[in-house]
Amino acid sequence: MKELIRKLCDVYGPSGQEEAVRDLIRAEIADVVDEMRVDALGNLIAVKRPTQGGEGKQTRVMLAAHMDEIGVMVSHVDANGFLRVSTVGGVLANAILGTQALFADGTRGVFGSEGEMIVRDKPDLHKIFLDVGASSKEELSVGVGDQAVFRSEFIDQGKRLFAPNFDDRIGCAVLIQTLRELKETPNEIIAVFTVQEEVGLRGAATAGFGVEPDVVIALDVTAAGDIPEVKVSPSALGQGPAIKVKDVRMIAHPGVRRWLVRTAEAYEIPHQLEILELGSTDAAAVQISRAGVRAGTISIPSRYVHQPSQMVDYDDVQNCVRLLVNALGGPIQQF
Repeated sequence: MKELIRKLCDVYGPSGQEEAVRDLIRAEIADVVDEMRVDALGNLIAVKRPTQGGEGKQTRVMLAAHMDEIGVMVSHVDANGFLRVSTVGGVLANAILGTQALFADGTRGVFGSEGEMIVRDKPDLHKIFLDVGASSKEELSVGVGDQAVFRSEFIDQGKRLFAPNFDDRIGCAVLIQTLRELKETPNEIIAVFTVQEEVGLRGAATAGFGVEPDVVIALDVTAAGDIPEVKVSPSALGQGPAIKVKDVRMIAHPGVRRWLVRTAEAYEIPHQLEILELGSTDAAAVQISRAGVRAGTISIPSRYVHQPSQMVDYDDVQNCVRLLVNALGGPIQQF
């Protein structure tokens, strides 16, 4: 599974340009799903039909993981070849200075700031530029409208993994691996690899309307607070997947939360509960689709979310897969 994670993290895919990520995922799941399609917005929708008969109505479960990553878009180019940028998603100005960026054509750049060579105060996004090493505007292969994503090396350090875009390529990896390991299920599984989550949960909103699931579970990261001087630690690396209770846009359905917690307890899967004070997931958009959907989220704790070098625990990733496979492998009781 680590090789799958590495491949996903290496692929360029900012919000609105998820094609390469989608192509990779399509190849990875082609032999484990019964149907695939791409909707008008670009979501990859894969269906795994029930393999067992069951009494009563089959449960349609939507699993959502977003393919896009945050980045920047070129908004202006000056005569000396420096690029001014607009943010795409929640970019933290104080985290990107001196880090590398990657464009779709392979061009690399580094983020700098106006004024002194050493920035002592909190940087202003309006003063940040991208330097691709050009000495004039004419040398550039990129221009206004082109997008760049943050790039640092994927590192496997045993249990701890590092990458610039675990949000949410790690969720995509969990969803792919779940589809591979879920051999038998009485439920209809609709795996949706969504687009444009980082700019407003847009792909999930349209997919949820079209798919009409009975239940939705989003797979995403959550901020790990197990670092020095953090007073409130919502989750910690190595303590298992985080089952969401609440975030800023959603209160998880209590029945969905109980189902996931009971599954974790029954199979002795380490887990923790999550209350997130900043941010949300695809589940929030699907929850209020049509007449409403029972919604929950399973999160992978991550240090340094929305920063160019993020960290997750590999045991948490594997336990997230275990939780999903066991939860979906049998009939889902009425909530």
